[in-house]
Amino acid sequence: MKLLVASLILLSCSRLAAQDIDAVINPSAVEKIEKVLSSDAMRGRATFSPDIDRAADFIASQFKAAGLQTWNNSANYHQPFSMIKATLISASGSLDGTELPATSIVVLSSSAHVSLNDNSGYEKAYIKAGDNLGAAAMKYVSQDKKNYLVLVDTSFSKNFRRLASFAGQSFKSPRNVIFVLTLVNPSHYSITAEQEISEQRLANVVGILPGKSRKDEYVIFSGHYDHLGVGQANDKKDSIFNGANDDASGSTAVMMLANYFSKLKNNERTLVFVTFTAEEIGGFGSKYFSQQFDPAKVMAMFNIEMIGTESKWGTNSAFITGYEKTDMGKILEKNLVGSEFSFHPDPYPDQQLFYRSDNATLARQGVPAHTISTSKMDSEKFYHTQGDEIGTLDMKNMARIIKSIALSSRSIIAGTDTPSRVDATQLR
Repeated sequence: MKLLVASLILLSCSRLAAQDIDAVINPSAVEKIEKVLSSDAMRGRATFSPDIDRAADFIASQFKAAGLQTWNNSANYHQPFSMIKATLISASGSLDGTELPATSIVVLSSSAHVSLNDNSGYEKAYIKAGDNLGAAAMKYVSQDKKNYLVLVDTSFSKNFRRLASFAGQSFKSPRNVIFVLTLVNPSHYSITAEQEISEQRLANVVGILPGKSRKDEYVIFSGHYDHLGVGQANDKKDSIFNGANDDASGSTAVMMLANYFSKLKNNERTLVFVTFTAEEIGGFGSKYFSQQFDPAKVMAMFNIEMIGTESKWGTNSAFITGYEKTDMGKILEKNLVGSEFSFHPDPYPDQQLFYRSDNATLARQGVPAHTISTSKMDSEKFYHTQGDEIGTLDMKNMARIIKSIALSSRSIIAGTDTPSRVDATQLR
């Protein structure tokens, strides 16, 4: 009889939570936030622009309205940090006596003068033809201990200079990474570079909902609020990269979840809501944020990116990157049994999405940190274009996805489920 009564109470609470969630997370509320963050007035939220500062202030206002606490009792919801901007003045070098053109060298360093040769102790690394250039480069950019000379196959000639987006910004560090476009694996090399160095400030936006019985165990909900800013006008005379899907949609989800859980007030574990800056230029916001945590105390991370369009399975569905690396996906599915929503493993393994978003830094430290997305990465029409505007998004489906994230996470935030850890030794 006691078991029956307990079951009826749990069922009643679940129904009440479902009713409450519809009142808080609905298409109208989603659109209200999305519309502000992806508006022309935000001018694409480019890193280091006044526009991203306005976006940060808007997100902070939503966290305040939800009644969240600040991180470490700071004065506001901004989590500031410094970046080093390096502007290359000159670069030269040689491989086995053959001169290198400056256009074949990209330098990642926070030093004004860089000089290396085959006696400097740099570890040689390779990006081979057929690799994913961005993901492979990020592997070396995200390391924090070694100096690398990365030899990049000439099949990447067209896109090689894009690596300069990594090289232009970095944390202050004695570590250097040098990318060289070449077919040669040299025995002897010499490279020098001169840079102009300046320091710039950025900020993540962080809000906290303290847990009841497990305050020192953290569950993180995240998205990135930066995008590409303003570029050249397209054929429709539109120069603003609004980033409605990438990733105003994920940031909107974070704000909606913050509002919902703060009203629910039943989280045993501490919930951390964060929108990251500088994802588009190398994931620096999430890297800095991750350094503030003991990874052993982070029980799970729900990183939300590009949920504004329907997935390859249609509406009421999303995929989880790195699904096979922990049992977190199975926990989420268990909590959604009986609903119309379904989670799936990442259908684009060749894109290496697990390593390309803001979950990656904590995942590399063993945290069950996954990205939830619906983006059709093999055919997403408006990805990184001026056409990524609110009119292309499905607000009803976005609301369903956000509600499903909330409901699927409930046993984790209650402390009754703890996802298995990522085996960091198996990560690239």
